[in-house]
Amino acid sequence: MSAKDVLMRYATPLTTWLFLISLVSGIALFLGVGNQYFREMHEILSMFLIVPFGLHVWRNWRTLLSYFRRSAMWVSTVVCLVAAGAFAYEGAGASAGGNPRMAAFGALNNASMTALAALARTDEATVTARLKTIGVDVTSAEDTVASLAKASGRDSFDLLGAALTSASPVGQPAP
Repeated sequence: MSAKDVLMRYATPLTTWLFLISLVSGIALFLGVGNQYFREMHEILSMFLIVPFGLHVWRNWRTLLSYFRRSAMWVSTVVCLVAAGAFAYEGAGASAGGNPRMAAFGALNNASMTALAALARTDEATVTARLKTIGVDVTSAEDTVASLAKASGRDSFDLLGAALTSASPVGQPAP
């Protein structure tokens, strides 16, 4: 069996399952449920969906073309393009306000240890100790979360979680 035969045999099943995964993860993201589980899955597997979708279209090209002889395909095309355009237009105008969560994260990501200590209602030494318990070396009270994340190779969310919570990692005393 050739590589082309294998690809053609699996185009429709892969399209089906990757679409269903994209559907479920997209609904979860829309509802704000389990973003930490679904965001990366949704983005990356949706990229993988492109290949089997392309193969599926190639395999079923004649059938697809026959749909364009019917008004339902043209009406659907126009409705979908208008809806996509409306969302794109709305998104282009939303840059002034933006997503408040991303604005808050941006502010936290650029916050110094002094600012984080104030947010956590503690002192700089405590925030620094919390970060040290997860292996992040703080050299100055003016170090930012972004610079520490980059220097330590860790995710900013991990650092913020450690800096702002009073819970200690399992088996370690509270600072």
